[in-house]
Amino acid sequence: MTTSNPDSRRRRAPWRGALTVVAVLAALVAFACTGDDEPEPEPTTAPVTRSTPRPATATPPPPTLTPTPTATEGPRRDMPASSRSTPSPTPTPAATSTPTPSPTPPPATATPTPTPTPPTPTPTPEPPRVRPEIEVTGLGRWFNSEPFTIGEQVSRGNVVLIDFWTYSCINCVRTLPYLRDWHDKYAEHGLVILGVHRPEFEFEHSATNVAAAIERLEVTWPVAQDNDSRTWRAFNNRYWPAKYLFDTTGKIVHTRFGEGAYLKFEEEIRAALTRAGSDVSDIPLGQGDQARDPEDRRRQTRELYGGYWRIRGSYAAQDEYYLGTDREVEYVDIGDPSERVHDKWYVHGLWRNEREAIVHARETTNLEDYFALQFRARSVNVVLDPPPGQSYEVYITIDGRPLSADEAGSDVVFDADGNSLIRVTEPRHYAIVELPEFGEHDLRLASNSDHFGVFALTFGSYLEGP
Repeated sequence: MTTSNPDSRRRRAPWRGALTVVAVLAALVAFACTGDDEPEPEPTTAPVTRSTPRPATATPPPPTLTPTPTATEGPRRDMPASSRSTPSPTPTPAATSTPTPSPTPPPATATPTPTPTPPTPTPTPEPPRVRPEIEVTGLGRWFNSEPFTIGEQVSRGNVVLIDFWTYSCINCVRTLPYLRDWHDKYAEHGLVILGVHRPEFEFEHSATNVAAAIERLEVTWPVAQDNDSRTWRAFNNRYWPAKYLFDTTGKIVHTRFGEGAYLKFEEEIRAALTRAGSDVSDIPLGQGDQARDPEDRRRQTRELYGGYWRIRGSYAAQDEYYLGTDREVEYVDIGDPSERVHDKWYVHGLWRNEREAIVHARETTNLEDYFALQFRARSVNVVLDPPPGQSYEVYITIDGRPLSADEAGSDVVFDADGNSLIRVTEPRHYAIVELPEFGEHDLRLASNSDHFGVFALTFGSYLEGP
C-alpha cells in the first residue's frame, strides 16, 4: 500500500480548487447567456484594457485631469499609446473642425510677369572728414555765400584763409586790395577766403550797414558776421586785421596780425595750394607792401578813441572827462594850440562822454564848439555815425586854415567859400587828410549839429592812400 505525501496534496490543492471555481463560473455564464431574454447588443465602446492589478492593500491613484487647451495655446501633440491614460467608459466625441478651403491654383497657362528689380545706385564716396585745428562757430548773417565751415572746405581739398576784419577800421580796409587780388587769382585753384566780420562799434552789428560796406568796398568773397564774438574767442584773436591760413590737413600754416608782409603771405598760400595738388607756377606774384614815408614810424600818432569804453590811458586833455560817464560838461580848450600834448585830443564847448564816442551836446550856429588835436602822420581818418536817415556836415581845418586840394582826403569836398568839409551820411570811417609828406600839424573838426560824435581817429604814413 502506498502512503500518500501530505505535502504533495497541499501543493496540488490550489490548482485543483482553481479548476473547480472556473468550472462553476463557466456553467453560470452559460446559463445566463441562454436565458429566455434577448441578448444585449454589443457595446460600441472600445473594450476596456485591463492594467496589471495592484495589491489590494494599495490605494488607487486619483484620475489624472487633462486641462482643456485655451485658444491661445499652440497645437497639442498626441501621446503614444504606451503612455495614454485609461479612457473613460463614455468618451467625449472629438469636435468636428471646418476644413480650410485650399486656394484655387491659377490656370496652368498663366505665367506671372516678373517685377523688374531696379539697380542699386552706387553711393558717391564722401571725402575724408578733416577736423581743423580751430573751427568757426556761432556766425550770423552770411554774404556772397551760403554758410560753410573750415572742416567742410579742407575736406574737399581747399585751402582756407580766415580774415578777421571790421568795415570801419582803416587798417582792415587797407588789406582789402591784397585779399581781392588773391581771391581773383587763386579761387579757382582751391583758395577759399572767409571774412569774419567782428564789429568794433555798435553800428557795425547792423547787417544793412555791413552789406552797404561790402558793396562800397568791392568785397566779392564770402563774409559772415561774428556779432557775438564766438569765432573771435574760438581763435583767441585780439587784432583787426588778423589772418589765419589753413592747409588741407586742417592745420594753421601761417598767420599775420595787422597790416604788411603781404608777399610772404601770398607765398604761403601758393605753397599750401601746391601741396594740395594745384599748379600755380604760371600765376605771377602780387605786389608787396605799400611804400611808407621814410620818417620813423614810431613818431606816428597812435589810434585815438572818443568813448570811455575804448580809452586806455589819458587821451582827453581835460580832467573833467574822467569825473564820470555819460555826463555833459562845458569844456574849455587851452589857449595855445602849440602846447597840445601829442597822442591826446581836446574839446571845446558842451560835450557828452558816451560809451563809444565823445558827442557834441548842443546845436550851434558859428562852429564855436570843436574837437582838436596835434597829430604826426601823412593821413588822418575819422569814424562817425549819423542818426539813421539823417546827415550833418563837419568842417576841417589844418593849422588854422581850410585844407588845400592836395591835402584833402578822398571824402573831403569844398563849399563855395573854399571851406573844406565832409558830409556825414552813413556810419563808417571818412578819409579827411592826405598830405604830400609826413609832418606834424594842428587839426580841428567842428560841426553845428548835436549829432556830431567822434568815435575814433586813425593815422597813416603811406606814400599813397589813407
